[in-house]
Amino acid sequence: MGGRKRVPGRAHDPVPGRAHDPVRGGARDRVPGRAHGPVAVGAHGRVPGGAFPVRREEGETVTVPADPRAAAAEIMARLTGPGGEFELAEEEVLGSRMRVFAHRHGNLGEVLAASAQFGDRDYVVTEHERLSFAAHAVRAASLARALRQEYGVRAGDRVAIVAANSPAWIVAFWATVALGAVAVGCNAWWTRREIAYALEHAGPKVVVADAGRAAAVGDGLRDAGNGARGGPVVLSTEEDVPRLAALFPDAVPPECGAAEDDPAVILYTSGTSGRPKGAVHSHRNLTSVIEYHRLNDAVARAFGDPADPADRRHLLALPLFHIAGLHNLAVPRLATGSAVVMHQGAFDVERVLRLIERERVTNWGAVPTMAHRLVEHGDLSGYDLSSLTAFALASAPSSPAFKERLRAALPVARHALVDSYGLTESSTAVSVATPADLAEAPGTLGRPVATVQLEIRGPDGGALPEGEEGEVCVRSPFNMLGYWRDPEATRNALREDRWLHTGDIGTVEGGRLRLTGRRSDLIIRGGENVYPAEVEGVLAEHPGVRECAVVGVPHPDLGQEVAAVVVTGGGRPVGEDELRAYAAERLAYFKVPARWRITAAPLPRNATGKVVRPEVERSAAGTAGSTGDAGSPGSPGSARGGRTAGTVRSAR
Repeated sequence: MGGRKRVPGRAHDPVPGRAHDPVRGGARDRVPGRAHGPVAVGAHGRVPGGAFPVRREEGETVTVPADPRAAAAEIMARLTGPGGEFELAEEEVLGSRMRVFAHRHGNLGEVLAASAQFGDRDYVVTEHERLSFAAHAVRAASLARALRQEYGVRAGDRVAIVAANSPAWIVAFWATVALGAVAVGCNAWWTRREIAYALEHAGPKVVVADAGRAAAVGDGLRDAGNGARGGPVVLSTEEDVPRLAALFPDAVPPECGAAEDDPAVILYTSGTSGRPKGAVHSHRNLTSVIEYHRLNDAVARAFGDPADPADRRHLLALPLFHIAGLHNLAVPRLATGSAVVMHQGAFDVERVLRLIERERVTNWGAVPTMAHRLVEHGDLSGYDLSSLTAFALASAPSSPAFKERLRAALPVARHALVDSYGLTESSTAVSVATPADLAEAPGTLGRPVATVQLEIRGPDGGALPEGEEGEVCVRSPFNMLGYWRDPEATRNALREDRWLHTGDIGTVEGGRLRLTGRRSDLIIRGGENVYPAEVEGVLAEHPGVRECAVVGVPHPDLGQEVAAVVVTGGGRPVGEDELRAYAAERLAYFKVPARWRITAAPLPRNATGKVVRPEVERSAAGTAGSTGDAGSPGSPGSARGGRTAGTVRSAR
């Protein structure tokens, strides 16, 4: 792959003060302890069981041992060892020494500039549009020039994107980061209140919004104190972005002066304090993610996959405001020359399968809820899915029993199903479980990927031996810089020597990670994180609510759904319909409780006055209630709409 180079003073030495300022980071002391070392695993997941030829040098082949684990170790040593294409080296990252990809790009501007070499190959494909790499490079360059010349966007400024998935979303992202500005991916399911908070919090100079969210953005800006004068400019994805992307047809990507530890992206994740937190990702984070995906492609080739990685076609059915859709699909595919086949609108199994047929999709990464809909769809023999060679689950837990049902329903899952563990703060996967891992240890989340160090730590912060349960802690060049304008949350998450404390509880068994508990009280509904504190905070504002507790209860399709136990008071009766409507006006649809228990009895509490959540969960699990999506978005053109039971939402 051409275009990669080391940039003196940038690719290796962080610029003092710059990367720390946005999140109030600081130097951290090294914590000794055994780390479960970095082991790269191919996300394509095809590990043959017998001997097979592997290409080493031009014209030379060798026979790999029949043991797949030994074969993987030999391949990884060749690819990541000294002189290898994906050589791993130890360097200092923000004051801490860790393993990194030695030959990464210096910043995302370099990635955009290099992408023009792929010419007329498809980069983004939708049902109605086809955008080549060359055309995308020109559009992004033209929009970048317009943002700089017409709207004064400079390095470090924020450009917020509040829109459903579209080619314009991707063009706006690349134009922003090529300037050294910071792209802020806002959740397209947010309400006016949530949008207002994010816009006030991020302080963007420009907001890019689609028609379905323009009104909510305008209201949000007014709520955030930005009137007609002095607030950010709002550009539409339907008219302004295409116009500005065509304004300078001779444009070339600008020279991006960003240091690799400068902020590039802010993505919001639910906050335990009741407010979303903005995870800040650097240029280094994303260029490292690119190398991780390129390494996966190289491992697949070494294991005998005849396909050129550039010929792969990746289905994008997940939102671009998530790391799964942006960092791990749209971004790396610009560097590999492979196509992003974008499904737009609500997740509809029939439309998705026809899109896979028509565009010959090879790779599909899905949340378990999407996979569950696929299984429920029934007989898939009427669809030509022969192009699919890789299927991955991510973003939420799934049981071994469900994986077996998926393998029975979807041919590719029988030999190529992989699972993974990661979080917004880690930018990409922390660990990946190959088909061989899942066969040997059902329920495992696999081994740490390249450059990732993983430790299970006890209450005293010390590393625990294999088999003992504790907090999952990770360190790698993928870890975020911190939380935007939240130094306390940053200190709690990123501690000594840049170890990220995930809050998840797990063990390591035979080198593989297994989770035994989720972050405190977190609800994962259809792949979306819901923190009870945020929902409880909204419900507590209702005058008829004395106290409340929000928990997750099992759901056969979504994994979990949101349930609320509400203690009423205040002299007037309050019903479920009133509370649901109240919540739906203030929260994204997936956060609105689907199950309700309304009572006059106080919540169960322990001796210290804390709510006994297991008792609340048992109480909530026994309630009847809607299993649909309360207040889910309606038609693609609306910011919000009617209720649609059981629809997984790709933001529209």
